[in-house]
Amino acid sequence: MPIRLLFVLVIACTLAGCARQVISRESLLLAERSLSFAVVRENPNAYMGRHLLLGGAVAETANRPDGAELEVVQFSLDSDDRPQEKHGSEGRFLARSREFLDPLIFSRGRLVTLVGTVTGVTERRLDGTSYRYPVIAIREMYVWRPEDPYAQPAVHFGIGVGVGF
Repeated sequence: MPIRLLFVLVIACTLAGCARQVISRESLLLAERSLSFAVVRENPNAYMGRHLLLGGAVAETANRPDGAELEVVQFSLDSDDRPQEKHGSEGRFLARSREFLDPLIFSRGRLVTLVGTVTGVTERRLDGTSYRYPVIAIREMYVWRPEDPYAQPAVHFGIGVGVGF
């Protein structure tokens, strides 16, 4: 019986090691995962100072003398905290940084995951209508690489003998 338990523990630890953490533990501990973006979007001022874990696709990047701003189309996050476009969006938000953000790296459609603090709301024109953007001060951000549709999966399962070159 102890050998089976040891085997199960080794497998569990191995699989846990496969998980990819893109945001630091310190930032994740600050983020209130129970606080949904939809709730914050309704009344951003009520959640000022609260930390959120958010993700989405960059719609626009703007750099100014005092820092940079990303307009992000919000998407829900998967178990690896990667934004998932297939689940739709609950709206847009502005992510602000004190640093320059290169528009080539933060190009339109690029996926980002971030932890940031709600700092208020800004109203702007979006496609001919007035839109209220929650404003998030970036604490930490990860930029996802575009997926290669021809890439092989990182993990393979199988039985047998093979030779690879």
